[in-house]
Amino acid sequence: MVLITLLFWGCDQKTTQQSRVTRLPYYNEASFKPHWLEANDKKLRNFHKVSPFKLTNQDGKIVTEKTFEGKIYVADFFFTTCPGICPIMTKNMAVLQDEFSGDSEVLLLSHSVTPEKDQVSILKTYAKRKGVESGKWHLVTGTKQGIYKLGRQDYFVEEDLGEANTNEEDFLHTENFILVDRNRHIRGVYNGLNKTSIKQLIADIKTLKKEK
Repeated sequence: MVLITLLFWGCDQKTTQQSRVTRLPYYNEASFKPHWLEANDKKLRNFHKVSPFKLTNQDGKIVTEKTFEGKIYVADFFFTTCPGICPIMTKNMAVLQDEFSGDSEVLLLSHSVTPEKDQVSILKTYAKRKGVESGKWHLVTGTKQGIYKLGRQDYFVEEDLGEANTNEEDFLHTENFILVDRNRHIRGVYNGLNKTSIKQLIADIKTLKKEK
């Protein structure tokens, strides 16, 4: 019985470290319906991409889509005074940072949803407290309109998937982590509070790294 248990445990451990597929799908709207396309598919020429942006990170440096050119990155949305889900999300982003430490192909991008409060100095203090690695993990601030537009219209990160929210008066708060490829295409959405989901994200990043 012990041997059988160990065998099943070993299989389960292996499964959590592997991607569900050999190639990741593409996503282009809030329902996250997968589109199974090849990298050279002509449909990708007009397929949804994360729009150009200009934000400021915890080091006071300008961060744009050019910062992530040719990179794979994970995006999320948080705020430094959040007492609820954000500390867990930040902890799990730190897991990603540790997993891909020294890997220049993989970056992290955390947007503040209270940019009027989370100014550069606040983000810097938060980054030091959380062990954020400069150049690897960007905590960014900017205009509320710009950040909310990115969250809702580019990353589709509302808590309730399926319908895009365009109301700027509604507070943007979500546990979703978004995986973006080297061409700014969305390739996955993950629960940033769930350890199993984070393991799957790590596996999917490794699958995406193999894509040419």
